[in-house]
Amino acid sequence: MERLSARQLFDAVSERMALRWVAGMRGENRTFDPGTTQQRRPSLVGYLNIIYPNKVQIIGTEELNYLDGLDSRQRWETVEKIIAYQPTAVLVTKDQPIPADLRQAAEESQTPLWISPKRGHELLTYLQYHLARELARQVTLHGVLMEVYSIGVLITGESGTGKSELALELITRGHRLVADDAPEFTLIAPDVIDGNCPDMLRDLLEVRGLGVLNVREMFGQTAVKPSKYLRLIVHLKPQKLDAPGDGMARLTGDVGYREVLDVQIPCITIPVAPGRNIAVLAEAAVRSHMLKSKGFDPAQTFIDRQAHQLRRLPPW
Repeated sequence: MERLSARQLFDAVSERMALRWVAGMRGENRTFDPGTTQQRRPSLVGYLNIIYPNKVQIIGTEELNYLDGLDSRQRWETVEKIIAYQPTAVLVTKDQPIPADLRQAAEESQTPLWISPKRGHELLTYLQYHLARELARQVTLHGVLMEVYSIGVLITGESGTGKSELALELITRGHRLVADDAPEFTLIAPDVIDGNCPDMLRDLLEVRGLGVLNVREMFGQTAVKPSKYLRLIVHLKPQKLDAPGDGMARLTGDVGYREVLDVQIPCITIPVAPGRNIAVLAEAAVRSHMLKSKGFDPAQTFIDRQAHQLRRLPPW
């Protein structure tokens, strides 16, 4: 998402956090700029801070007691500072009475003022989580996102290489579809990419000759999954029989990495040719990747055995 407005945030979390909008309704178009999310200050959401102001200023019991402890001039100046930084919203916790001067300042400056019965740490934790996901970097890739043996696998390849056919075969073998054609990926942590399906494509798989299939209706509820972390890419590539062979690739497989949102994702290339059971090969690729992630590399084991055998041979 490029920008998130105060209205969009309120609509998204108001039911979960029991928010009420009490003043500053005309400020509903104030936005969060995702370009600032990489900076430490100002943060997206936090307790009242007039030195390093937050985009959502949470005002709890301690903050209200602090304001009440100021003389009238200091209090006026402090409220003015809070409003002058143009926060996206000000949020009062635990249904506490909202000071009249704060309500008036929010209304006059068109600053959204919200109130919730929830405690401050509940609001802080949930809003940080929600904003981090909504403003995270996103990308849409061409391919089919599947859950195979409990890990997220993106099947890619040129048009006509059989991506959807492979996905359909994997579904019949008990694996699950996340998204066909245009899965969306979100960087939710420095090395974690979450993949999900656009609402328009949910549960649907397009197969040449069959058209659009509803996987949920055909194979049941367990055949689909709403989202999955991306852990592996399986790339389908037409096999060229006259291409020169790579001896080492025959041992290690055609394994590399593809960069997605600055994260290196393991990528296994499977040659596609008539007579090859691509579904079995894809399952084997996933199993091999899972073993390697646990430190077991059969190719390296074979190379080490061969080297050991050569050392045992008598010198010429």
